[in-house]
Amino acid sequence: MNGTKPLKRHFSLQPLSRDHHHSLLLCWKIRIGFLKRVEPVRIKRYSDWFYKNHVKPHFLIEEEYVFPILGKAHVLIKRAIKEHRRLSRLFSDNTDLGKSLSLIEEELENHIRFEERVLFKEIQKVANESELNQINEIHKDEKFVENNKDVFWNEV
Repeated sequence: MNGTKPLKRHFSLQPLSRDHHHSLLLCWKIRIGFLKRVEPVRIKRYSDWFYKNHVKPHFLIEEEYVFPILGKAHVLIKRAIKEHRRLSRLFSDNTDLGKSLSLIEEELENHIRFEERVLFKEIQKVANESELNQINEIHKDEKFVENNKDVFWNEV
């Protein structure tokens, strides 16, 4: 340990961090689906639903209200937007489902770790109360609603 205390997440960013938690669970579900040899089309159906209902709205909030705090020219924001575009392309790729899902699982997890460990820390350091309050007003902490139509990750 280097003796530094972890930065406590500001309450206005906590709902975004909870979104990240659910996206990490998507990565886990994809991994479990592969381990259980679930047909990729079933996993893709779920990941499409998750992208439409959770990831895409999350990206929009970050890009419209969170990232402007550092500015479009900031190296961390450029990286985050590039990763958002890459992930959006992967979610829409229907050519090789197994490969796309595998890349989603890996790249989405890496992207979330980057945002949580690096980007959000930097945003929190430079944001003023007004900017943080605006994020809080825009993105309320909502109860996660699961899609239980095909819970392939729970199959025995």
